Amino acid sequence: MQEPIYGKSPAVAESAFVSKQSALIGDVTVGERSSVWPFTCLRGDDDEMPTSVGDECNVQEFSMLHGATLEDRVSIGHSVTVDYATVGEHSLVGINSAVLRGATVGSNCLVAAGSLVRQGQTVPDGHLAYGVPAETRPLSDTQREEIAMVHEHYVELGRDYRETDRFE
Repeated sequence: MQEPIYGKSPAVAESAFVSKQSALIGDVTVGERSSVWPFTCLRGDDDEMPTSVGDECNVQEFSMLHGATLEDRVSIGHSVTVDYATVGEHSLVGINSAVLRGATVGSNCLVAAGSLVRQGQTVPDGHLAYGVPAETRPLSDTQREEIAMVHEHYVELGRDYRETDRFE
């Protein structure tokens, strides 16, 4: 479902896959080769904080973005909340995590499953954020590889779904 509000409508790149079982409301943009999976909600109902999904991103099932900015090549795991926050390029926010108002997750970061990035917190580039509330440490090479693997998988999967008639 894609719905306008306050005179603003979602804008989705032609090469993106957006499930019909997701909700894009208001000032929402979805970039090239990105994917938005079933049962997600992307809300852009605040003039000062639209929701922007960069190129080659994926927003997985049961996630909610509100006033959020995802830079390019970001993976948002299942059941994630990003509320008035920014996630830098090449980052992954793990299953059942939350990134709260005013927080910034830097580039090349991993937010571990079940973690809470506090309001106003900054996760430095190249770091792992883990726990409740999140602590940080530098990423390992293995974690960097995991981020790249998830990203590549979802770009391909989104393309496959977009090209399959039954999801049109």
